[in-house]
Amino acid sequence: MDQTLGPVSGPAIDWNRPWFAPWREPGERVAARVLAGTPLHEALNAQQGSPVRFAPEQALPAGQAYEHFIFGSGQCPVRSNLHDFFNGLCWLRLPRSKQRLNALQAAQIASAGVGAERGPVRDAIAVFDENGALLQAPSALWEALLAREWRSLFVDLRPLWREARVIVFGHALLEKLMLPRKEITAHVWVADAGGGSMEEVDRWLAAQLTTALLAAKPFTPLPLLGIPGWWPENQNFSFYDDSLVFRTARRKEPNTTAPHPPSCP
Repeated sequence: MDQTLGPVSGPAIDWNRPWFAPWREPGERVAARVLAGTPLHEALNAQQGSPVRFAPEQALPAGQAYEHFIFGSGQCPVRSNLHDFFNGLCWLRLPRSKQRLNALQAAQIASAGVGAERGPVRDAIAVFDENGALLQAPSALWEALLAREWRSLFVDLRPLWREARVIVFGHALLEKLMLPRKEITAHVWVADAGGGSMEEVDRWLAAQLTTALLAAKPFTPLPLLGIPGWWPENQNFSFYDDSLVFRTARRKEPNTTAPHPPSCP
């Protein structure tokens, strides 16, 4: 896929990559339709599961906020590019969560308008929607992640990653991962959604999304290519010696708004 034109030309998506695998269904079908000449919005509408209809980008009236238009019209304008391709897949696979985020965005816009600053809730929604990921992991991994003890997280506790599950949620993040780089970092949220289907994850996540929790920005940074099994180069542990990517935590007061490790072992 070409970075500008979307699923039309350029390198194909490698759906075997761990970050793309949860989106393979229906991603392959949508991409195939677009490669055959179908506009992206029509290819997305041909799939089942989205609570919104996809429309050409021209459907968005001039001067109207994108999120507010989606909430009011039930239409999601899309451009023919990777960014909107992955956003469409998120609407298809996690419809309740996307709809909940959109409703929260629209409520914030209705209350405060569209100003120079988005405010804490809209800012948190944008961060998660664009660059978020869900991590379900044993508490020892979470503790090491929150402390940014990278050697412990990725080397000493490496066997525990077999019990972890990561779902990249942010569509901008998925777009970045078309060209993987060590420094690509997700804003991860603790997930206690069980080991079930994407539908179960969607139900769990939608129920968690509240203005109070989002305002607290319950995310922590995770360099995705450090995850064992996600990138061949991290089999050599010198991969983690890059202090520009794997930065140590600054000394500060405890952050009571950070995500807490799940209670499961």
